[in-house]
Amino acid sequence: MIPELHIEDYSYPLPDERIAKYPLPERDASKLLIYRDGQVRASIFRNLAQELPAGSLMVFNDTKVVPARLFFRRPTGARIEIFCLEPVEPAEYNTNFAATERCRWKCVIGNAKRWKDDVLRFDAPETDDSAELRAICLEARLIDRESQTGTVEFRWQGGAPFSRVLELCGRVPIPPYLNRDTEAIDLDRYQTLYAHIRGSVAAPTAGLHFTQRVLDDIAAKGITTENVCLHVGAGTFLPVKSSLVSEHPMHREPFTVSRELLCRLRDCSESVVAVGTTSVRTLESLYYVGVSCLEEGEPLDVEQWAPYTRDYAPTRREALDAIVKYLDDKGLHALTVGTRIIIVPGFRFRVVDAMVTNFHQPQSTLLLLISAFVGGDWHTIYDFALANGFRFLSYGDSSLLFRR
Repeated sequence: MIPELHIEDYSYPLPDERIAKYPLPERDASKLLIYRDGQVRASIFRNLAQELPAGSLMVFNDTKVVPARLFFRRPTGARIEIFCLEPVEPAEYNTNFAATERCRWKCVIGNAKRWKDDVLRFDAPETDDSAELRAICLEARLIDRESQTGTVEFRWQGGAPFSRVLELCGRVPIPPYLNRDTEAIDLDRYQTLYAHIRGSVAAPTAGLHFTQRVLDDIAAKGITTENVCLHVGAGTFLPVKSSLVSEHPMHREPFTVSRELLCRLRDCSESVVAVGTTSVRTLESLYYVGVSCLEEGEPLDVEQWAPYTRDYAPTRREALDAIVKYLDDKGLHALTVGTRIIIVPGFRFRVVDAMVTNFHQPQSTLLLLISAFVGGDWHTIYDFALANGFRFLSYGDSSLLFRR
């Protein structure tokens, strides 16, 4: 049964001055809240390894943020912002990034009402005298539109891959709640140290605190680390506008998990620690992908409310084993599929035992996930953080939560 939840019950006062507008000079100098067995205490992020169970499995999201915000001008002078969400043609990320003349993306369009049928030209900063940028001559044409989103075709010259076009023309899409323009510091700090696979339009921000020192300490404790890749969409910025959570739509996000990690999770008896809500959603989606392999013979996208609509009999081992067998039958080394899963109170966690995460916005789907993970005890955690000077949201402090 889909839970009847009111988003107003998941709110708290967040003064603007508690939102971290910029990162700290050192990534691992942020505060770390520890929540275990209903008890809360404070530490420092560089001490994270000391707080983790020895022998546990830690899973990171190695997606890489792309500079997905582009600014164009109409012949009339009107400025149009185009925020690339996901590739349409070619539909596969790497193939799209490798395109050298044209490609299409699903985009959010700012000032959309002013864009008619004309071709837009990239609005290069007057201070930029880059010969490579001038040679590109980037243009945008609107293919179709629905409200503030639409399909946009980009064309350019010079033979550069689209990934390079974005590097030259795009801006890092920092969250709107920072209330400032992208600055030079964001090029480095709104990216995890281990970011590897391009595709996200928002950072998996729990990973922003990790330094090589912290990773070395984790390895020295005998903790195994693995990666998944879920490309974070702009839906992560979207507030829940309806009072009933059941009326809020989740956007599809593609993810990839290696066969090796699937086998490790299938056979794992130790604690699984997910770094960030994106890793949690990826790992918990695997069970339902496994069920589709058992019942339909192939891995299917996980729909938003699938975990709540019926009882599921397979064990975690049976579900993950079904994915491994499917990959083996097809000669594949990794699972690639999509998820719209929403994790709210009433969700049954089957994979993740602990998570590293930042402090999230009031009335957000991420706060609902936290509440589900800690058995509804989110107020205890957030009251402590507010009373003890913790910094909030993307560039804020961190927490290590153990599931109740």
